Amino acid sequence: MTRFVSRRNVVASLAALPAAALLAACSDSNGASAPEAPETPKVAVPAAQGSVDVDKLMEPGALPEKWVGDEDAPITIVEYASTTCGHCGSFHRNTYPALKEKYIDTGKARLVLREFPFDPRAEAGFMLARCADDKYFAMADVLFKQQDAWVSVENARDALLKIARLAGFSQESFEACLTNQKLLEDVRAVKDRGAKEFGVDSTPTFFINGKKYAGAMSIDEFSAIIDSML
Repeated sequence: MTRFVSRRNVVASLAALPAAALLAACSDSNGASAPEAPETPKVAVPAAQGSVDVDKLMEPGALPEKWVGDEDAPITIVEYASTTCGHCGSFHRNTYPALKEKYIDTGKARLVLREFPFDPRAEAGFMLARCADDKYFAMADVLFKQQDAWVSVENARDALLKIARLAGFSQESFEACLTNQKLLEDVRAVKDRGAKEFGVDSTPTFFINGKKYAGAMSIDEFSAIIDSML
């Protein structure tokens, strides 16, 4: 059940939440043939931790879907993430660029990002991304890549305001976004649905054409999974 939180609670929690709590939750000259380079070992297809009905997974939720890639791509990756999750940050810094280049930009896959915040700072990050409208992914990308600048600092509010200003937020629009009770409830509803209907209990959790994979994976592991489905 969604908890009611006062309009100012998220803003106040940004400075009050202990930072440590957020981090608890990786041919030669004589004509002889040159020796062939050893083949790169192939990565086995990781085992899925279950599967869900794809039609149910893709039903509309409390918030409009945010996705990148071709809507008609044969592979749909749904990622449940938290903006304060270190493993999520690692995925977006180290794996996502290669995934985007190899599969999303080539029309083979699309990625849907869904909110699964574990704490008020993560809620605030996603709220700001939502308020950024068509800059949602740009804002989310900065939040994931610059976690050191705002997740573990004492005053996350001021740190987030600096980041938000780069996305065009004013002091007023920043405050208005973080005191939008309906948006906060909708972000929580996305998380609640992921937990109750699809068994999400950690981040990142990926559903690749309905198959569930919990935890950050390397580009080689993503490639093994996706290539086996194409």
